[in-house]
Amino acid sequence: MTSMTMKMTRDEPAVPHTSNTNRYENGTKSNLCSAPFLPLSTGDPTGFKPFWRSVGDQCKVTFDSCDYMSYLTDVGNVCWFLEKDLEDAIRQLHLTVGNAVTEDRYIVVGTGSTQLFHAALYALTSPGGPEPVNVVSAVPYYSAYAEGANFLRSGLYKWGGDAYTFDKEGPYIELVTMPNNPDGQVRDPVVNRYEGKLIHDLAYYWPQYTPITSQADYDLMLFTFSKSMGHAGSRIGWAVVKDREVAIKMTKYIELNSIGVSRESQHRAAVILGAVSDSSQSIGDNFFRYGKGMMAERWTKLKEVISHSKVFSLPKYIEEYCRFSCEDTEPHPAFAWLKTNDAAADIEDLEIFLKGYKIMTRGGSLFGSNPKHVRVSMLGDEETFNLFLERLSSIQDTIIDNENCI
Repeated sequence: MTSMTMKMTRDEPAVPHTSNTNRYENGTKSNLCSAPFLPLSTGDPTGFKPFWRSVGDQCKVTFDSCDYMSYLTDVGNVCWFLEKDLEDAIRQLHLTVGNAVTEDRYIVVGTGSTQLFHAALYALTSPGGPEPVNVVSAVPYYSAYAEGANFLRSGLYKWGGDAYTFDKEGPYIELVTMPNNPDGQVRDPVVNRYEGKLIHDLAYYWPQYTPITSQADYDLMLFTFSKSMGHAGSRIGWAVVKDREVAIKMTKYIELNSIGVSRESQHRAAVILGAVSDSSQSIGDNFFRYGKGMMAERWTKLKEVISHSKVFSLPKYIEEYCRFSCEDTEPHPAFAWLKTNDAAADIEDLEIFLKGYKIMTRGGSLFGSNPKHVRVSMLGDEETFNLFLERLSSIQDTIIDNENCI
């Protein structure tokens, strides 16, 4: 198989800076004229690339031109397009990490967890009723939930907003992201009514991001190859489903949507997941140890910058015992939920403010929160992350210099 590399793009258009932030502006911004935009608005996990480069041919995958030509994989399986080696690798990985129960559960594979999210909404609401089912999630919720629930204008379901304020009667679906995207906090359901159904999005419930405190055992759990291993381009996700009829309906949705999932991508994912399971059981270096070390180092550096800031602050996290690493550890979320302090009251929109420094983030309004928050990816390449820290520091230096001139 021809080797392929991912290239970070830095051609985001410049966005005019319009907020009332004159006291933060001096030569610092003018020095950025030829500097690149820092793409921190998405969770592109290229920060894990050095590890996968280091393993060399250990996870190399090759195909003959006659391989995987059929749509079909196992017509006797509920998810008939799921490769057996991927199913085995998924079950073994969860057993090794201890983050989810898969025994007596159905595995449904999808083209990323986004497709599985839509398949789950379809499965939990079909054949439908007199009114669309409300889909809710607690603020701050993942920004794609609202748009995704309304995108097709389905008669089966619709976006119902913040779970904290949801008070409508009747059936509903609550999306529980754990740990949460964007703020990294551990979540429980909020609405808790008998007519509700739950989807647990566990994309970040892996040892590099958060302590593994127990085996998740919920009716419908979503995982993704993108955030677990860093291989976003393969477009593989999986659902662990308790109810057979729900798994059948999810499979039917994917059948109609894309007639299955790339068999080549599934095989590649199976090889990588299997290698990670094997290495995680040894004393030597392994992917989760590398990932946790990288994330911990980045969070230490970011907290150091923020500790000197009068402008920005971060959420607080507590140590918990991780059953995988057998030690007390803090969470190291995939995203930093950055906010402005009261001392920076004139920054009305933090996303726009940071764009003025060529830092591209995702604004709090998209997460149901206020524009004084932004989500910043911690998953990009090392150069981009270090430039981000430099620019945050330069903003703080600008404020100190301005205050000294008053």
